[in-house]
Amino acid sequence: MTDETVNIEIDGRPCTARPGQMIIEVTDAQDAYVPRFCYHRKLSIAANCRMCLVEVENVPKPLPACATPVTEGMKVRTRSPMAISAQKATMEFLLINHPLDCPICDQGGECELQDLAMGYGSDVSRYNEGKRVVRDKDLGPLVSTDMTRCIHCTRCVRFGQEIAGIQELGTVGRGEQTEIGTYIERNVGHELSGNIIDLCPVGALNSKPFRYRARSWEMSQHETIAPHDCVGSNLFAHVRRGRLMRVVPRPNDDVNETWISDRDRFSYEGIYAEDRLQSPMIREGDDWRVTDWGTALEAAAAGIKDAMKDLGPARLGFLTSPSATLEEHYLAGRIARGLGSENIDHRLMRRDFSDQDLDPLFPSLGMTLREIGRADAVLLVGCDVRSEAPMLAHRVRQAALSGGRVGTLGVGPSDLTFPVAAESVHPDGDFATGLAAVAASLTPKVELPEAIARLIREAPAGAQHRALAEMLRDGARGLILLGAQAQAHPAFGVIRALAALITQATRATLGYVSPGANSAGGALAGALPHRGVGGVTRKKPGIHAAAMFEQPLSAYLLHGFEPEWDCAAGEKALETLRQAQFVTMLTPYVTDEMVSYAHVLLPTGTFAETGGTFINGEGRWQSFGGVAQPFAEARPAWKVMRVLGNLLDVDGMDYSDVDQVRRELESQTGHLVPDNTFTLPTDLLHRADGRGEAFDHQTLYACDPVVRRASALQATEQGRRGWRRTIQ
Repeated sequence: MTDETVNIEIDGRPCTARPGQMIIEVTDAQDAYVPRFCYHRKLSIAANCRMCLVEVENVPKPLPACATPVTEGMKVRTRSPMAISAQKATMEFLLINHPLDCPICDQGGECELQDLAMGYGSDVSRYNEGKRVVRDKDLGPLVSTDMTRCIHCTRCVRFGQEIAGIQELGTVGRGEQTEIGTYIERNVGHELSGNIIDLCPVGALNSKPFRYRARSWEMSQHETIAPHDCVGSNLFAHVRRGRLMRVVPRPNDDVNETWISDRDRFSYEGIYAEDRLQSPMIREGDDWRVTDWGTALEAAAAGIKDAMKDLGPARLGFLTSPSATLEEHYLAGRIARGLGSENIDHRLMRRDFSDQDLDPLFPSLGMTLREIGRADAVLLVGCDVRSEAPMLAHRVRQAALSGGRVGTLGVGPSDLTFPVAAESVHPDGDFATGLAAVAASLTPKVELPEAIARLIREAPAGAQHRALAEMLRDGARGLILLGAQAQAHPAFGVIRALAALITQATRATLGYVSPGANSAGGALAGALPHRGVGGVTRKKPGIHAAAMFEQPLSAYLLHGFEPEWDCAAGEKALETLRQAQFVTMLTPYVTDEMVSYAHVLLPTGTFAETGGTFINGEGRWQSFGGVAQPFAEARPAWKVMRVLGNLLDVDGMDYSDVDQVRRELESQTGHLVPDNTFTLPTDLLHRADGRGEAFDHQTLYACDPVVRRASALQATEQGRRGWRRTIQ
């Protein structure tokens, strides 16, 4: 024996384990299955179901494998008569009050109780007393309840306490009267609440939108990637007859562990919204008509060519969603530059482009997600992390619970699910002044631009700013994360310069919570006006997203977004588009606003109906295939762009599949790694006081067109709050 391991025996097979490791962890590693209900590897030990009882030599009674630590020389028997008898007795007690409604239970076919009852249950019950009945709870629009089925494993309770950080469920009563529920009548609606559906080993908690829609054996399972934020959570999509029926987490400890956000879980409802664009459409005068794909694509190509005749390609604008796939970003750039235009962008919510030449190769978190969970100090600047990237908020919470210190600098008091070390509140959104006060407390010894130096000298440093500075200075693994509010700020250049200055005065790194699922992919693929593929600087840069809406261009090609909600100045964007000579939309949906400014509408697939690649905030490439049959006549956007490029006589657009596009791009950029190193500019091009006009940002369930159409999410408390928040 060494200090690091102990020698034990599992069912007669010798093995080693770590001191203090629970028996069930060792048996799992040795592929010796022990039944369980309350145990979950990501939750604390409860040992209240007693299903995992095993025999340990020289111990007179069976012991729970989940709560018994291994010791040197221990001999464990998982299949001995004593163990099997104890497990069967436990199962008999669990089934005393469990209803016999498996045929109508949504959990049927994938129920842990059902599976274990086959192996450890009896075909005859020795109890003829009446079964207890428990009143169902109304937990909101996401989770349905059948509480008579509950076996009190308390997984849902422990998840709220330990993972979500919001204890909305608890145990009341004693003995047979024990119930799981809310202490007061309220919904369970935090951004990770749907995970209790997966945790429930029986049919007590189920997906309300999915309820009674399909059985598990009718569906096929496909791997895919979450399309809504920069975490890139791994998902399983459950499909029946080509239709996406349900989304559940796919375990990946490096990314999302075993959890996903409600936004990733329930957004699939938006795929089949009533306003899906079913067929290509062309405007003729003030009227619209449905047409075939060939006619629509030829009309789109002809309209773009006509718009180029008078003023040339410099008057063409190409805009893609930050949640478009890597391949779609790349092909949009190929079309734009093939026509001679550099006007392409995906940074739709950004307002300040004054220092875009100093942008990183692609925006990254600055650390891997695992490293963020172990960070010593995290400062969130203009970052509502629970709304922007719920699974990133989970990692920040891990850091706080493991001894790290978390501080905030935002427009209001922090709404985090753990105590914060310090917070600096700026209701007017003047993040620059707050960061200047933090920098003043650190007295950085570097030569500063005069504008920055003056801002630091005049900053009213208070106790909270000094606490934030101390937190970052003392941390060996510190991180400053610039969130959506900071990146959408009219003075983003000043904010970033000050944040970078603070990282230089401490051991912290700079990170970005980038919008959408693939902002990193958009930057690498060259969907930028000033950089090409792989970040190569363009000799004659084009105009950025905001400038494309300041004055009408001749023609626009828009892909995957709704300008009124997804652009920084939505109303201005609509006004400008209505004045354009020609607008082509690649969109899954058709809205009243679109028909007022577009000339050709081309129906494209959502994330579930196309294949592609997302690059998440840590620079991880994650490819996926289409999991559902395209809706009506919709086609994957990369295919539409490929054909449109051919009709526009753009060279090199003859791709046979999406993997060919990815391989071509990967050969040029696959070796590149994230680097957020920021060099302070010698002259600050933007106003140095950090104040700007009022600006707004998107809320939790408004990040993209699919989420905005997910009816269950919109029925939650967060969904009813609206899609925009304005900061004066």
